[in-house]
Amino acid sequence: MVISNAQILAHLGDTGRVAGTLHPKAQAILFGDVADDAIDRDLPWITQVDRAHLVMMAETGLLPIAHVSPLLRRIDEMECSGFASLRGRSAPRGVYLLYETYLIADLGEEIGGVLQTARSRNDLGATVLRMRLRQVVADLLTGLSRLQTTLLRRAEACADAVFPIYTHYQPAQPVTLAHYYAGVAGALDRDAEALHAVLTDLDRCPLGAGAVGGTGLPIDTRRTAALLGFSTPWAHSIDAVASRDAVLRLLAALGILGVTVSRLAHDLQLWTTGEFGFLTVADDLVGTSSMMPQKRNVYMLEHIKGMAAAPMGALTAAAMAMHATPFSNSIAVGTEGVKPVWAAASGMADALTLVRLIVAGAEPNQGAMRLRAISGQTNATALADWLVRERGMPFRRAHHEVGGVIRGMMVQGVVDLATAARDAHPEWFHGERSPHLKPIDVVAAQEHGGGPGPDSTIREIERVRASLRTRRAALVAQHRRWRAARQTLRSAVERVLDIAVIDRPGQGHPAGA
Repeated sequence: MVISNAQILAHLGDTGRVAGTLHPKAQAILFGDVADDAIDRDLPWITQVDRAHLVMMAETGLLPIAHVSPLLRRIDEMECSGFASLRGRSAPRGVYLLYETYLIADLGEEIGGVLQTARSRNDLGATVLRMRLRQVVADLLTGLSRLQTTLLRRAEACADAVFPIYTHYQPAQPVTLAHYYAGVAGALDRDAEALHAVLTDLDRCPLGAGAVGGTGLPIDTRRTAALLGFSTPWAHSIDAVASRDAVLRLLAALGILGVTVSRLAHDLQLWTTGEFGFLTVADDLVGTSSMMPQKRNVYMLEHIKGMAAAPMGALTAAAMAMHATPFSNSIAVGTEGVKPVWAAASGMADALTLVRLIVAGAEPNQGAMRLRAISGQTNATALADWLVRERGMPFRRAHHEVGGVIRGMMVQGVVDLATAARDAHPEWFHGERSPHLKPIDVVAAQEHGGGPGPDSTIREIERVRASLRTRRAALVAQHRRWRAARQTLRSAVERVLDIAVIDRPGQGHPAGA
C-alpha cells in the first residue's frame, strides 16, 4: 500500500486540539525540508524502543497480540527497507510523528494508533538520547584506550631517550621520553575514569515516565529497561524527562580530556620544530607549503588543539540552554541543550585518533635531546643534591654554590656544567663518591617522588596498564550486555509473532502466558 503525502498531512493537520501543520518556514528551521537526516539519525533507535515497548505491552496483556504483531512486522519491514517509504517526505511535526502517522495511515487507527499507549514522546526522546550517548561514550573510551596504549608502548621504546623537561619554557631537569609519555597516559586515565562515570550514569532507562507524570497503566519498566540494555528503570518520572545532566557531565569530562590532549599536542608541536628538533614525525603525518619548498608542517597538531577546545565551548552552550528552565520536560533542555554534544564528541574522537597517530609516528632525535639537556644545565639540581648528601651542605647554600658556577659558565662561554664545576671546585670530584652529572646518570638516580628513574617509570607504566585492562574488561562486558539485550529483544519479538500466528485474530492472548 502506497501512502501519499496528502494522507500523512491529513493525519498531522488535525490532532484534535490543533488544526493545521506547522508554518513552512518554522518547519524548515526546526525539522528540515525533508526527514532523511533525522531518519538516519533517530529512527533506528526509536524502532528499537518501540519493539521493546510493544513486547512488554503484549507480555503484560495491556495490548492484544492481534494489534501488536502487525505493528512489529511493519516496523521490521520499514527498517529492512532503510525506511524507504518515509524518505523524501517533509516532517512538519518531526520525524517521530511522521513515522507514527505513516503507521496509522498504513495499518489503520485501531492498530497503528496504539503505539503510544502508556508512552510519550518525552520519555521516548529521553530514552533514545541515552541509548545514542552510551554508544558515543563507549566509542570515546575505546579511542582513549588506544591512545593510552600507544603512549605506553612508545614509553617502553623510549626508555633511553633523555631530554630536558621544561618549566616556564626553560630547561628544568633531565627526564626520559618514557617518563613523559607515561605521565600523560596516567593523566588520561583520570579522564577515562570520568567517562566511565558518565557511562554508568547512562545506565538508567527513562521509558515509562510518560510525558512527565508516569502512567496509570501497569507497565513493566524493568522489562523494557532490560530489553534495551539498561540495568534499571528510572525511579522518578519528573527527573527522568526533565534531566539532561548526563550531557553536561559528558561535555565536562570531554572538556577536561581536551585540556590534557591539547597540552600533549602543544609539547609535541614545540618538540617537532627546527628550534627544538627533539622529534621527527613520519612523512605521512606532515604537510608542506604551497609556496615554500623547505616546509615540513606537522599541521595535524593544530587541528588537534582546535578539536580539543570544542567540548568546553559546547559545555557552555549546553549549560546556558538548560540554565533557569523549569524542572520538567523542556525543549530548551531536551533539544537545544543537547545539540552541541554530538559535534563536540565527534571532534574529540577524531582528535584522539590524530594525536595517537602522531605519538606512534614520532621518532626521538636522541643527540639533539641529550645536547639540550647538557647545554640547559638540567643536572644543576642533581649537583646541589649531591652537595647536600655527600658534603652535608644546607640546600640553600648548595643552591647558591651551583648557581655561582653557572654564572661563571655564562661569562666563560662553557655549556657543560660538569666541566665548569670540576674547574671551579676540583675538591668536589676527588674520590669514588664524586658527582655523576651525565644526564643519563642523573635520570637513573631520580627514583624517588615518582621521578624518571627506570624502576619508577616502569611502575607507572604497569599501573596505568593494569587500569587499562580493568577498564577494557568493563567496556567489553558492557558491549556484551548490549548485544545480549538486542538478541533477547529479537527473540521476544519473534515469540510474539509466533503466538500471533497460532492465536485466532483478535483473541488477545498475552505473550507472557
